[in-house]
Amino acid sequence: MKYLIVGLGNIGPEYELTRHNIGFLTLDRLADMQKKVFDLSRHAFTTEFRYKGKRFHLIKPTTYMNVSGKAINFWLQELKIPIKNMLIIVDDIALPFGKIRIREKGSSAGHNGLENIEKVLGTNAYQRIRIGIGDDFYKGNQVDYVLSRFNKEEIEELPFVLDKACNAILSFGTIGIERTMNSFN
Repeated sequence: MKYLIVGLGNIGPEYELTRHNIGFLTLDRLADMQKKVFDLSRHAFTTEFRYKGKRFHLIKPTTYMNVSGKAINFWLQELKIPIKNMLIIVDDIALPFGKIRIREKGSSAGHNGLENIEKVLGTNAYQRIRIGIGDDFYKGNQVDYVLSRFNKEEIEELPFVLDKACNAILSFGTIGIERTMNSFN
């Protein structure tokens, strides 16, 4: 059984350790846990590993957040993985920092990366892990906030948040989305 795990984010040093890149950070953490390294491939940085008899393909799209659907569609087809075996890791300002919410499907909630994925794939029926980044910004400053770096307290808490998300990813691939939602939501 194969799974496509997608961390959303933006490439480039100016986006490293920003709230919007929590999807990239999660996959970096998971790859480190599995002693894997990402390679630059078509439309994404990729790596893969086996866990409990399942093959996990990790991708970090190089197409930038707002055009993530292009990379995802390519890799779904290239690897012949059905959408039901895909999981998207994404930031969410509607959740407090560090809170994780797992869903089988749903709206983009105004997230440009998810909107693009839905447009390209023609459906919103795909699994996702939303990781809370909080909403500590003034009205009209949302873009600056999501593209800003984590503060000192968040940096200290981040490893625990990423570990929880990594465990949810492995759970998704081994016991399925429903039991994973029951365990992590």
